[in-house]
Amino acid sequence: MKNSRIFYTTLIIVTLLGCEDFLSVNPQSELTQEAFPTTQEDALQATNAVYATLRDWHYHSGGFPILDFMSDDAHKGSNPNDGVNTQGPYEKFTHSPTQDGLDRWWNALYQGIRRANIVLERVAPIEMDAQLKNRFLGEASFLRALYYFDLVRAFGGVPLVTEVEPPLEVQRSTAADIYELIEADLLFAVDNLPLKSGYGPNDLGRAAKGAAQALLAKVYLFQQDFVKAEEYAMEVIISGQYDLEEVFIHANGPEGEHGVESVFEIGAVTTAGAGGNQYANTQGVRGTPNRGWGFNRPSIDLREAFGEDDPRRSGTIIELGDVIDGITIIGDGTTPDETTDENGNVIEIESYNRKVWIPGISTDTQFGHNRRLIRYADVLLMAAEALNENGKSGEALTYLNKVRERARHGDDTMLPEITETDTDLLRDRIIEERRLELALEGHRFWDLVRTGKAGEVLGPAGFITGKHELLPIPQSEIDLSQGTLTQNENW
Repeated sequence: MKNSRIFYTTLIIVTLLGCEDFLSVNPQSELTQEAFPTTQEDALQATNAVYATLRDWHYHSGGFPILDFMSDDAHKGSNPNDGVNTQGPYEKFTHSPTQDGLDRWWNALYQGIRRANIVLERVAPIEMDAQLKNRFLGEASFLRALYYFDLVRAFGGVPLVTEVEPPLEVQRSTAADIYELIEADLLFAVDNLPLKSGYGPNDLGRAAKGAAQALLAKVYLFQQDFVKAEEYAMEVIISGQYDLEEVFIHANGPEGEHGVESVFEIGAVTTAGAGGNQYANTQGVRGTPNRGWGFNRPSIDLREAFGEDDPRRSGTIIELGDVIDGITIIGDGTTPDETTDENGNVIEIESYNRKVWIPGISTDTQFGHNRRLIRYADVLLMAAEALNENGKSGEALTYLNKVRERARHGDDTMLPEITETDTDLLRDRIIEERRLELALEGHRFWDLVRTGKAGEVLGPAGFITGKHELLPIPQSEIDLSQGTLTQNENW
């Protein structure tokens, strides 16, 4: 079921708020601040507008799944010549500060932050139902934290903006300062958001308390604070609000939209216009059936990681010849079925991301995919990781094996329970399980970076330790700042 209220009430306010980059022009909205928002209905529309950024194509790392390209899970994909100069460099770590998409991603995130700041600054004084007001403020706080979390992971310390009308020249804050704001926002959200079950059918897709707790757990994992990561992951688990879908493909498919496994997702409708989400169209099957552009090709390394007996492989990778919803996947005639290197070794196989498949007969269908930003399997694995680091490997196995149990779907001949309790060895098993469970969902690159494994795993692809943990600040933003912004080290 789609959240039609959030979709369509945002259209009015999004048009009014515009798409300015706060570092490029005077951030004053074209809409007079004295006139908006002033009523409870205005507060609703302003809050809905903060969500609208999630359906901006540019919100998704500039429009393309570059985080998967930069991991060992995927290649650029699509036709060999499509995006070879714009998206191809991410795969080989030859991207630069002027690389396609970086400025779009940066601008989209700050657009979302500005919209959140409008709610946090302008809704607070409105005379309205106090509980509803606090919920709106909690939603805006959650989303601002989400946008800043993407920024700090991707670019490190960035300009910290918490006002609707910030100074025109805003210097970079430290990563620690950004994390401090993220934590404060999420703690406020935890205190003011309802449980998922507290929302009615017209409010599906709104951030709930569990989403804020889960994001806090992830934020603490990135800071190596495993005690707090455990605390907040376990809060989500003991809330009883979430569970795993019985069938793995439903966790990302239409059958599981706003379901038991969904902690936070981006709602969408099946249209290339307002309310649609181009994230899946960018990755949809190219050729026959024509469902998209075909970017984000699963790697051979990912295939081998699954092995032959993990059913999540077919739930993650669409192979040529597969039949899905009665449709045979033929693929793109101008893309080689197999790509070889100079020695004749197969290095790529034409294939696609199964997790963005939506039943239908047109490319517009793909715009209806609800991208899951946080799902319960991720929370269980975060809990397992934190528990293991906190000397509770036995408890960690409970949540790790719960994920594997769902994956084998009652077939005890595959994916046996893990019994390893050595902290170091179990750490590796948990990270590998995250790869298999969450492949092609944009998590793998971050996991390799935060665990210090990126140099070893991605070095052969061109990753340089001390440089590629972060993306470069977009050169256009540095130029516009006239020296206020400085570039990341080694860029």
